[in-house]
Formats: sequence, structure tokens, C-alpha cells
Amino acid sequence: MAGPEPDVAAEVTAAVDAYEAALAANDLDALDRFFWASPEVVRLGVSENLYGAAAIAAFRQGRVGGAPPRTRTRTHVVALGPDVAVAHVEFVRTDTGRAGRQSQTWIRTGDGWRVASAHVSLLQGAPDQRG
Repeated sequence: MAGPEPDVAAEVTAAVDAYEAALAANDLDALDRFFWASPEVVRLGVSENLYGAAAIAAFRQGRVGGAPPRTRTRTHVVALGPDVAVAHVEFVRTDTGRAGRQSQTWIRTGDGWRVASAHVSLLQGAPDQRG
């Protein structure tokens, strides 16, 4: 954790941890709540570009079996002010060994911390990271 707002970074780190738990459990209701309920929210995934909360929710509903299982290898959160933070997560997919990364911009709303922008990608040509 770093940045000018250590309490904010700690709050967002806790939100990232809770998001990861919901992702692993395929808790669709919780995952929907983590994203900003706005047509302006964006999630750019490995093979999809989603604009708006409805599109993100529909994608999750249509994904059979949930997100591919993964193990986080690094989490880095930087608070940019009292109401905005950026989180970066590096992970390894446990089924394939492919390394990936995720970045999220979190904003404080009246309903708590929410993801306003997210990007998920896999490293191209990365070696199998399974041990």
C-alpha cells in the first residue's frame, strides 16, 4: 500500500480482498455490487469490452462456471485522494498456469467503494507459472 492516504489504501485493499473472495466463490450478487451502478462503468476483459453496469452483470450471468480459478501473486493499492484509489493485482490462473494482471479504479460512493473502471489481461507468451 502506498500513497498520500494510507487509511484509504487500507479500505480499498480490504475491498479488493472481498472482491477476490466473491470472484473465487462466483458470488454474482456480490460481484455486481462491487461495480459502480452506472452506465459509465467500464470493464475491459481478456476477450470482452463491457460498458455499463448492465453489460457487466449480463457477462457474469452468462459465464458458465464463473471466473477461471486463480492465485494472486501481488496486490498493490495506491490512494490518489480521499475518494479514489487504483488497485493492481497480479495473478496466476491455477488451471493453465497463465500469468495475468488486473487494474481497477475504485471510487467512494454513497454505497461504499465501487469499481469505476477495470482491465483484466493475460501476459502474452508468459511461461507456465505453476510450481
